[in-house]
Amino acid sequence: QTAAVPVHDGYVLQQAIVRTPLAGDFVTAQCRTIFEEKQMEIVPSYLVASREIVKENEPAKFRRKDVEVTRSFHNFKIKEVIHDFKCSVCQVADGPFDETSMVNVSSVPYYFPNGYNASFGVERFKATEALFKATNVHLKGVHGAGLFGIPQIASTSAGMCDIDIRPGIYGGVIFTGGNTLLNGFTDRLTRELTMRTPPTIKAMKVVSNNTSVERRFSSWIGGSVLASLGTFQQMWISQREYEEHGKTCVERKCP
Repeated sequence: QTAAVPVHDGYVLQQAIVRTPLAGDFVTAQCRTIFEEKQMEIVPSYLVASREIVKENEPAKFRRKDVEVTRSFHNFKIKEVIHDFKCSVCQVADGPFDETSMVNVSSVPYYFPNGYNASFGVERFKATEALFKATNVHLKGVHGAGLFGIPQIASTSAGMCDIDIRPGIYGGVIFTGGNTLLNGFTDRLTRELTMRTPPTIKAMKVVSNNTSVERRFSSWIGGSVLASLGTFQQMWISQREYEEHGKTCVERKCP
């Protein structure tokens, strides 16, 4: 889940929080779809005893280990491979994705744990495009027409704030989370937010951490700071509360 959370004078404006289910897991699912369309088997490294060097797009030649693991562990290791592929290969297009104009885009090679290797061109941009334009997305119970891209939730959230504080909201936009590390993500989002900024706002400023570690783990760093405050005890959720209200009490007490 991706969320746009407006903060003013240190307080979260809960009524203006906007969310979308399009996030890192969605991009991972898009990458998995690419592999399925190419009929590629994802073999995690723990199953590879040895491998031979093969040419691009040739079938992998490797010896498989005979290891017994749980299904959850196997799925986790496959997801690790897909995550590495996402970080290494996937890229966000400079502007709205147009497959016809990107036919000649440069390809990026990727080597899988079992030795298979292939180059990926236009599909590496296609996997991330729905984060910005969700019209053609289909999720369980949700059609693309009911989904917002990240630029939309950010501008919608700012628009739901009081008009007097909007300049401050637009003047300090912070990008956090793993998806912001995708190549071209910050440039594309900055460009689209600038186009969506109302003419009454003099300038839209993006505050982005330079180090990838800080940007990836900013949510956890912020959570640790929050937990160190004396007022954090008021946000504790008892087992009885959780059993009665479910996960909604978490969003209510800790937006």
